[in-house]
Amino acid sequence: MVSSTTYSSTPAKWKKDPGLQFRMILTTFLLFALYVFFIAAITTYFDVGLISMAAILGLFSIAQWYFSDTLALRSMGARIVDKTEYPDLHASVTRLAWQAGLPTPKIAVTSTQLPNAFATGRSKNHAAVCVTEGLLNLLNEDELEGVIAHELAHIKNRDVTTMTIASFLSTIAFFIVRWGFFFGRGRNNRAAAPVWAAVAISLAVWIISYLLIRALSRYREFAADRGAAEITQNPAALASALRKISTGISMIPPAGELTSQSEMNAFFIIPIKVGFIGKLFSTHPPMEKRIERLNELQYNF
Repeated sequence: MVSSTTYSSTPAKWKKDPGLQFRMILTTFLLFALYVFFIAAITTYFDVGLISMAAILGLFSIAQWYFSDTLALRSMGARIVDKTEYPDLHASVTRLAWQAGLPTPKIAVTSTQLPNAFATGRSKNHAAVCVTEGLLNLLNEDELEGVIAHELAHIKNRDVTTMTIASFLSTIAFFIVRWGFFFGRGRNNRAAAPVWAAVAISLAVWIISYLLIRALSRYREFAADRGAAEITQNPAALASALRKISTGISMIPPAGELTSQSEMNAFFIIPIKVGFIGKLFSTHPPMEKRIERLNELQYNF
């Protein structure tokens, strides 16, 4: 099937979003301050020196920085695919990346029937775009290209990098909360006190980092939608894709894939909302609002 979208012979003129840039800088600064507080607080309650703790977390952060795309893809059971396996998908990503003024990212596919997509990686030159089999089966070519353009806009805006850094701190804090409860239970009150203090601090850091991610993520989705419209010149196709993806996700039973993959919500084009809390603390703006803005953009093309 041939796409009906008409592409320009020159790359799209990319307009920088001052609002997104300001939020990314502010979020990064606040996360750095939170990171420093977190290291200082944990070393206070655990018998580990400040330098040792900073070195341990530093090594973890460097590892995540360099292997963020691989880790994200593995967490979804995705694999890198070549042109012989998915020629149409490769052609679309390559063309849209050129249109966005980006190097062609790695292209990955995961076998899940949950319709979704995400971008990951530490930079424009080390990025990956992943789509699910469910998404490929659900969307037509124009809609799929709208989704791919949305993910490329995330890479272009460099907000994938910020989300990678933000998710690292949240992951470490959550790890301490989860395992701190386990280790704290088996000790007497005096021995357990430092552990419970560390758990409480980690819980606070986890919540604050999550709220910072949520605040940035909501704005960046609007920015990526606008970027996709600039790349494809077809906002209506992305709006249609969002409707289909939302409907497709709602038809998946609220267990299994929904529960296991909801941890990737901040990166998905449409989040998986499991239960009341998931809906209340969504990392994305309401789909209806996104579609409304895309429909407004359609009049400009």
